[in-house]
Amino acid sequence: MKIFKLPILKSLWTQKPLYRTFHGHSKLLASDVYSQYQAVRRGEQEIPKYFNFASDVLDKWTEIEKAGKRPSNSAFWWISGKGEEVKWSFEELGFLSRKVANVLTKVCGLQKGDRIIVVLPRIPEWWLVNVACMRAGIVLIPGTTQLSAKDILYRLQASKAKCIITDDTVAPAVDSVASESQFLKNKLIVSKGSREGWLNFSELNQSADHSCAKTRIEDSVNIFFTSGTTGSPKMTEHSQGSLGFRPLLSERYWLDLTPSDVIWNIADTGWILTSLTSVFDAWVFGSCIFVHQLPQIESATILNTLCRFPIDTLVGVPTLYRMLVQNDLSSYKFMNLKHCMSGGEPLNPEVMEKWKSQTGLDIHEVYGQTETGIICSVFKGMKIKPGSMGKAAPLFDVQVVDKNANILPPGQQGEIAVRSKPIRPLGLFSEYIDNPKKTAESERGDFYVTGDRGTMDEDGYFWFIGRDDDIIISSGYRIGPFEVESALMEHPAVAEAAVVSSPDPLRGEVVKAFVVLSAAFSSSDREHLACELQEHVKKTTAPYKYPRKVEFVQQMPKTITGKIKRHELRNKEWGRM
Repeated sequence: MKIFKLPILKSLWTQKPLYRTFHGHSKLLASDVYSQYQAVRRGEQEIPKYFNFASDVLDKWTEIEKAGKRPSNSAFWWISGKGEEVKWSFEELGFLSRKVANVLTKVCGLQKGDRIIVVLPRIPEWWLVNVACMRAGIVLIPGTTQLSAKDILYRLQASKAKCIITDDTVAPAVDSVASESQFLKNKLIVSKGSREGWLNFSELNQSADHSCAKTRIEDSVNIFFTSGTTGSPKMTEHSQGSLGFRPLLSERYWLDLTPSDVIWNIADTGWILTSLTSVFDAWVFGSCIFVHQLPQIESATILNTLCRFPIDTLVGVPTLYRMLVQNDLSSYKFMNLKHCMSGGEPLNPEVMEKWKSQTGLDIHEVYGQTETGIICSVFKGMKIKPGSMGKAAPLFDVQVVDKNANILPPGQQGEIAVRSKPIRPLGLFSEYIDNPKKTAESERGDFYVTGDRGTMDEDGYFWFIGRDDDIIISSGYRIGPFEVESALMEHPAVAEAAVVSSPDPLRGEVVKAFVVLSAAFSSSDREHLACELQEHVKKTTAPYKYPRKVEFVQQMPKTITGKIKRHELRNKEWGRM
């Protein structure tokens, strides 16, 4: 049976051939895992007290698969881009993840409830460790490979993690701070070589005989350090229920996958969007998770991959689509792409229009946070209103509220919020760990408040205006940066734009635009082009919103998840660096 081509995996994950039979199924089966919870969704049965995603979802798909009642596509499909490939069925995923669970418990001595930091790129081991942690009841804390030594030390100390798993790239940073991390007991490295003081992941072969931990639905499964644009990262706790059971309780709309579908999410492994789209929400429906290692995010690689592989659904951040539309998309023929989604921050309507005109495909926006998962979405079949992030997702009562938590009428600007009382929706985070003050501050009246400002129209569509602290007040006018950025993005010279407030002796503050030029305009006269962009915005939106200051930059400062750090640009303007 051909499963692996990666040398690094062969020594550790050798196994006896597994018996499998498959029959083609083009539609969702009545026997699938999602269908088994129909009575709970109807309110005819209570939400179970005990739940473990590995045993109650993944292992159930293994049973369906072995019975020949699931399509023949893989559960997991990884390519390196250099000819290496890994494919796993649900049965193989179960077999290998049990071996890893034994590595974590027997070799590393981790117990149920212990925490582990995992800083790995898009490689198969990241998925194995995710599932292994679920099986053992260990709490996984994902982190991006862009973390600095200071970032890693902060996370190790704050989380009290007993183990860290990383690769050759990040290991030196870990070593530089390990002596200051009093709780750290084990360091595991995914590497073809050895490193002093580290256990080599590929050499820790263990038995696949492992009994899944009995976990309550409220037990912690993941902790995410928030990637907000302001303040220190907070430890946002999610449970077996909020991540694992939520997609079983919810309707199918935001991903709307089947066991025949292949989904490719290009977000970083340190971000909750990857945990949602590339673990929990996709595997609930028995879909195939496709992964490209993508050491660098390059347009040609992504477009060629869409042409060579049968990917049905693409999920990426707005930056991805802004980058892709800079290419001549008409020269690419996607093999199977049907559904495109964007999340992380608002996507400019003009990017959506460029993508649609050249590919024939709409981009469906989703909106959420580390604390909430997806709370708004433009579902399949829903009318797309360019610039809107869609309607409230199932399970969530989303409203726009004022500073006293009063619900505002359609069209009135306020703060986007999720009703959290008297019943807290299952998808909401549990708490900010060790930070009861911040947890309490996130609630206002009966709502969890997001810190994002927006409006809701008469049809229930939500429109993002900006972070509460991004709002610009100039000469008494309240100006949201997104509308100005969208106007700038309509001009062919603009590849990226970020708008912040800038001090002004007359108006208090004015709109300033930071602009990254598209390649075709890189040698243009900057002074003339600045005037042209200002006039363009005046004609495109209300004249008082135009940027009175324009600065051209080579690149934008961004968070590890690709969001523009407007606060950094704003602090620079106000001399607060």
